[in-house]
Amino acid sequence: MHHFSYRGGVLHAEDVAVPRIAAEVGTPFYCYSTATLTRHLSVFQKALTGLDATVCFAVKANSNIAVLRTLIGLGAGCDVVSCGELQLALKAGAAPAKIVFSGVGKTEAEIRLALASGVGQINVESEAELDTLSRVAAEMGKTARIALRVNPEVDAGTHDKISTGRKEDKFGIEWSAVPRLYRKAARLPGIDPTSVAVHIGSQITELAPFEAAFKKVRELVLQLRAEGLDIRHLDLGGGLGVPYDHSSNKTPPSPEEYGAMVKRTFAGLDCKFTFEPGRVIVGNAGIMVSEIVSIKESAERRFVIVDAAMNDLVRPAMYGSRHDIIPVQEASSGSLPVDVVGPVCETTDCFAKAYPLPSSLKAGDLVAFLTAGAYGAVMASSYNARALIPEVMVSGDQFAVVRRRPSFEEMVALEQLPPWVE
Repeated sequence: MHHFSYRGGVLHAEDVAVPRIAAEVGTPFYCYSTATLTRHLSVFQKALTGLDATVCFAVKANSNIAVLRTLIGLGAGCDVVSCGELQLALKAGAAPAKIVFSGVGKTEAEIRLALASGVGQINVESEAELDTLSRVAAEMGKTARIALRVNPEVDAGTHDKISTGRKEDKFGIEWSAVPRLYRKAARLPGIDPTSVAVHIGSQITELAPFEAAFKKVRELVLQLRAEGLDIRHLDLGGGLGVPYDHSSNKTPPSPEEYGAMVKRTFAGLDCKFTFEPGRVIVGNAGIMVSEIVSIKESAERRFVIVDAAMNDLVRPAMYGSRHDIIPVQEASSGSLPVDVVGPVCETTDCFAKAYPLPSSLKAGDLVAFLTAGAYGAVMASSYNARALIPEVMVSGDQFAVVRRRPSFEEMVALEQLPPWVE
């Protein structure tokens, strides 16, 4: 559920008419709904009732400080994967004890910052990282509470580029090596191995892969405890999918169904839990609004050229994903199949092919790309020297720009000519 709907034939974000935002901010822009963020986090938290659980929002899904502050204010922690994300989480007000530092390639500088900040948990991805963390923690006089991120060798059945739990993926520690590394971690200075972490991918639309991975984790915990290791915490990652393309009629499991599966799988294990949802919290809480530049007719195709491009929303170009696209002004005319494309000089700058849009659409009309709150603005670039687009947040009948569009001067402010170029 989200809070973007037609009222009197005009798309509204909560109680704000989208054309009103466009007139003030300019297009394209992202728009986030506070009510949707609040509802999605609340539903996820409620689904975990009965568990001693902490929800740490995956900052990589949407790192806007206003979004983070909103979720933190509702009780969420943060899952971060870089120094920058850690600093954003702290700036947004996250309690260090509710921050999990994940990521497959932490540098020594990142490890030092994580330890100095007092993050609640560091998820270790390799033996080499474990050794580095122990050395740095000992040098700093710190003890790092860690989880080894295990690779359960489970195929999540999601897109190849966002699968993380298979043998061939770069993430996590090889399953057969896990017991030995836990025994080693228990002996190392500066290390407190109290947790097991697992994350098998993103945009997962069935419960079976989760359950298969979680059952293996349960057996691992029992094995480690039998060896005398004090495993009392489980980090089950994120990955629960959201509906992007409603024409597919495929509905991912609800948070309630996911929570019930977790409770069933880990019944009687007496653990604390951490969850790291991202997309399922913020995906449907955001849209991208764009203006039609022109309609281009050819013998074979009808192109709707919009002022947003692949640098603004890269998911269709990178993953072949499809977002629902709707006119901001509700249309009563019949639809025609069109290719919705942007102005970037790449053939892959295409949001949808043969997509049904009203035949009455014309230059100057606005369209909205739905479910754009996750992996939209965070993955944007300034390719073709295009400015990053604004981000707007609404709450009831109010809206505010929470990241403005940079000027050209700001875009080039970090560049300078070398002395040999006049």
